[in-house]
Amino acid sequence: MIVRNNLRVLMAKHKMNIKDVHEKTGLSRTTISKLYNEESTKIGMDTIASLCTLFGCEVNDLLYLENDNSN
Repeated sequence: MIVRNNLRVLMAKHKMNIKDVHEKTGLSRTTISKLYNEESTKIGMDTIASLCTLFGCEVNDLLYLENDNSN
């Protein structure tokens, strides 16, 4: 299993770009960009909390598990 995120979907739904998320959460643009492009290998609990607060969602709306078929 691999952890994926729905940040791109949530941002589109709320008509936000990386700059908007940065300004509203105080998270670094690099962190947001890496999540948006699914390049992150780690995500802090504070980052998850900030994004869930911003989008008014639960953790499972932001993060989900996907089967890893590379084995």
